[in-house]
Amino acid sequence: MFKRIVVIDETLLDENALQELYKQGEEVIVYHDFPDDEEIIKKRIGDADCLLVSYRTRIDKTILDACPSLRYIGMCCTIYEPQCCNVDLQEAFKKGVMVTGIKDYGDEGVVEYVVSELIRLLHGFGGQRWQEESLELTKQRIGIVGLGKTGRMIADALHFFGASVFYYCRTAKTDISEYAYMPLHELLKKCDIICTCLPRNTILLGKEEFNIMGNRKILINTSVGATFDIEALKIWLNKSPQNFYLCDAVGMGNMMTVLSNHKQVIYTPYIAGLARQSVERLGQKVLQNMQKYTMDFSGK
Repeated sequence: MFKRIVVIDETLLDENALQELYKQGEEVIVYHDFPDDEEIIKKRIGDADCLLVSYRTRIDKTILDACPSLRYIGMCCTIYEPQCCNVDLQEAFKKGVMVTGIKDYGDEGVVEYVVSELIRLLHGFGGQRWQEESLELTKQRIGIVGLGKTGRMIADALHFFGASVFYYCRTAKTDISEYAYMPLHELLKKCDIICTCLPRNTILLGKEEFNIMGNRKILINTSVGATFDIEALKIWLNKSPQNFYLCDAVGMGNMMTVLSNHKQVIYTPYIAGLARQSVERLGQKVLQNMQKYTMDFSGK
């Protein structure tokens, strides 16, 4: 059991998970906002030995130095590569702090979002239509950029609807034969709908890539924040009324002020991966990680 558990921001843990959490620590403190000041973060953590955090609050070396009692950090989100993570994984490792993350909890909702928004835009169900005539997903050339768990599930769903699916990632997948691998520039040129499924802070699309992509295209983003240079996206949107950018609250990130005036930005102000079922899975996985840690390190 932990001595002091601090849930430092809005981690989306539901009431059932929080009730279980109170059984894991002698003292449990839960916050439901996002601290925007380093001193507030330090004060909240204090002498806690367990910290739970979302993907938004930065836990860097300065924070770790100021909170030497920490021995466990549970990230209530997926850990990708260290440079994409809001927790300084390398510094935590040096200090002997265990950091865990979760995965495969919100993918289903993201897939539903992608299929739903594309169908609405292709048919004009939402008041805007991509082309002059209504279109099905059937035979649409769709490129998936990043074929991790979410990207693969999106590819499978679109394939089911009859789309021709291609993909790009750093290395071609040897275990996938259903979808053809393409280098990024080739994929951008040949596909009419591009879906980016990349780790946070991964920018792949710049001015050159948008020029290669050309017009009458749809870009849909399932990543946390931009996967592109924002100014390059704005220029591309202005080139054709049939260029569209689709994203949810996570994909929009902090770009609202610069993109809100563009009619071709179709923004859904909700988190696609946030549903009752995904919140339940999130809480279960966070608690499982904590329980495994306490079992593995009990008596050490």
